[in-house]
Amino acid sequence: MLEIQAERLVVISGQVAIDMQGGIIGDTIEDQTRATLDNCRHQLATAGCSFEDVFKVNAYMANLDEWNRFNAVYLEYFPEPRPVRTTVGAKLLRTFLIEIEMWAVKRA
Repeated sequence: MLEIQAERLVVISGQVAIDMQGGIIGDTIEDQTRATLDNCRHQLATAGCSFEDVFKVNAYMANLDEWNRFNAVYLEYFPEPRPVRTTVGAKLLRTFLIEIEMWAVKRA
């Protein structure tokens, strides 16, 4: 069992590759993964966290056949030790290829 002393639990839910005007960013899994993770990074930063504070990631993919391409980008963003992760296939809204949620702790 992993026990962490936390000042605050931060949950980032339902992030996708969308810009501030509501437009979808990118049409490949690589482009959408980068944009989605950049959106997650921004959300984490507003709570005083970074990817180093993330302990759980759930990724929802429109096409699991693109997992290797998604994973290559994902690995660029997360330092070791990487958070635990669940990846599932899902029908996503509009033309989104990836949706990501994260759980992080702001350490005490």
